Amino acid sequence: MDAELHALDRNQTWTLVPPPSDIKPIGYRWVYKLKHKPDGTVNRFKARLVAKGFTQTEGIDYFETFSPVVKLTTVCILLALASTSDWFIHQLDVDNAFLHGNLHEEIYMKPPPGLSLPQPNLVCKLNKSLYGLKQASRNSNQKLTLELLLLSYTQSSADHSLFVKKFAYDITALLVYVDDVVLTGNSIAEINVVKAHLHSRFHIKDLGPIKYFLGLEVSRSLDGLVLNQREYCLDLISETWMLGCKPTPTPSDPSIKLHADDGALLPYPSSFRLLIGRLLYLTNIRPDISFAVQQLSQFVSSSREPHMKQALRIIQYLKNALGYGLLYKSNTSFKIQAFSDFDWATCATTQRSVSGYCVFLGTSLVTWKSKKQTTVSRSSSEAEYRALASLACELQWIQYLFQDLHFSVPTPLPFMTTILLFTLPRIPLFMREPST
Repeated sequence: MDAELHALDRNQTWTLVPPPSDIKPIGYRWVYKLKHKPDGTVNRFKARLVAKGFTQTEGIDYFETFSPVVKLTTVCILLALASTSDWFIHQLDVDNAFLHGNLHEEIYMKPPPGLSLPQPNLVCKLNKSLYGLKQASRNSNQKLTLELLLLSYTQSSADHSLFVKKFAYDITALLVYVDDVVLTGNSIAEINVVKAHLHSRFHIKDLGPIKYFLGLEVSRSLDGLVLNQREYCLDLISETWMLGCKPTPTPSDPSIKLHADDGALLPYPSSFRLLIGRLLYLTNIRPDISFAVQQLSQFVSSSREPHMKQALRIIQYLKNALGYGLLYKSNTSFKIQAFSDFDWATCATTQRSVSGYCVFLGTSLVTWKSKKQTTVSRSSSEAEYRALASLACELQWIQYLFQDLHFSVPTPLPFMTTILLFTLPRIPLFMREPST
């Protein structure tokens, strides 16, 4: 807590002033958290002073709140490119990221305990953003974006959290996720320049070569990069009291069709919702459970015992496949291959179909999806067209992303599905039946 107050004072976050007669200062709260290392041991104790932003009034003390967040597909594509091109990959952490954004509104806060006041009855007039404020994330992102633009970086139009700088044969890319930054490129000199500039503006922590990012464990060797969430899986199995369960070879039973009204309602449905939320985060690098989790996530509003039973089966499967992850080989090509499929009228309640696709960069899986279609398809061909349209949109976006990264990929993009279709505009798609 002393370190947090010192950081706030060093950053000139507030000014002590007499309280205005017509304004009621907002409150605060201390939030405590244990930060862990990838192996599960305690890294440090963390205290955060958070303003009670829920008492703010829109149009008076805050306006815009939106802040971009990097798309996970962008992370996978950039890591796959870095592995194939043998780039340096470093990780940075912005110390007290939200405290660097400048405030344009007048906001007053009650002084927290431990803050020495020159005279009683003073309040804190906030000069910069504070955690908990509605506009804190947006202001912080705007300032970081401005500093990167001053360094001649270009903000990607496909993903606004990606910044790219190319000079002659040197290329550097930077990903921003709130206060976590991934910096990669083929020039270590440029990487050091960016680190020095950001440290002079934001007091960053240089974490060195990437090892742990957004809950993903990253290991690098001569063969390439490996992403997994082994520690996360262990915590999930332990929290569900399934450490002694019998493993299963598959995440779901294809012979079981789930319905919205079969079985007794769960007495505590919050446990099912929490479990599905944890599993959804795990699908970030686990395509093997994506379909099973997608099927269960549609029952979170009315969860029943058969749904919980199938969710626990996924936990049993995870115990059997604890260390599974993604391998991004260092000797693969830049060729993009896409695969699409569908399951017609899968949902027993709405009779809607499920679309699924996956996209490879060489042999590296960079994006995948399993989602129920928004409308009812009257035939299997119609469901197939909808699945192909979803994949075509994703491929077009990936092409834009590669253009921002100054990479050219071989076109036309091969598009594998189970039927032969026409060529779509702007992306020539050659479709054929996949071989066994």
